[in-house]
Amino acid sequence: MSEPVSPTENEPPPDEAPEPRRREPVFNLPPVVLAAIGICAAVFLLQQYVLDDAQNMVLLYDGAFIPVLYTGKYGFDWFLFTRPFTYAFMHGGIAHIAINMIWLAAFGSPLANRLGALRFAIFYAVTGLASVVLFWALHPYSEVPLVGASGAISGMMGAAARYGFRIDRSSGRAAFAGEPLPIAAVLRLRGVMTFLGVWMVINLATGLLGFAPGVDGQIAWEAHIGGFIAGFFGLRLFDRRRLPPTS
Repeated sequence: MSEPVSPTENEPPPDEAPEPRRREPVFNLPPVVLAAIGICAAVFLLQQYVLDDAQNMVLLYDGAFIPVLYTGKYGFDWFLFTRPFTYAFMHGGIAHIAINMIWLAAFGSPLANRLGALRFAIFYAVTGLASVVLFWALHPYSEVPLVGASGAISGMMGAAARYGFRIDRSSGRAAFAGEPLPIAAVLRLRGVMTFLGVWMVINLATGLLGFAPGVDGQIAWEAHIGGFIAGFFGLRLFDRRRLPPTS
């Protein structure tokens, strides 16, 4: 039978103040993710409430990715260098941007906390570029403008799969935890494969059937696949954590 302990025996010594409990804010997005969301929102509001129809057409032509412009059929212009990146900050409707920003916050935040702002920004650009490269390869003569951050977000999902969706919150900020898993190990994780399988089926169904609730236009599932492949296989190029020094 244990003996009762007096209240004074439970108190810490005078010189040892109790360590404050770490609290994670409910709204705690990394600045680089907030910046990406802010740019997307600003461009969308500009299109909806500031520009007229003619100005919107100019912005769409100069900012969206249009595959046929890269076949050499229409000659050269300087926006050929920027369209593969600027398209990822443009969206086709309120449902389109709302869904993308929710997914960006969910998958981008732990990835940005893991990689840091600079590497996350480069990751966003590279996976967005990979998305349009695959889309162009499959539809080189398409004249339909491609817009949206879905390709880069799909790259973040690919990165999340390589971490096995493991999250570390010990620092007060949610970040993907552990070393990136070997591909063979990822394929053995039932939860990860189930999530990716459902995501893939939804992408193919909405893309091939040409229907997505609340989203105008066709879903570019090919761009999603391109971004996912780049994020899944290219993560180790960005996640190079420094090992602690050894004596």
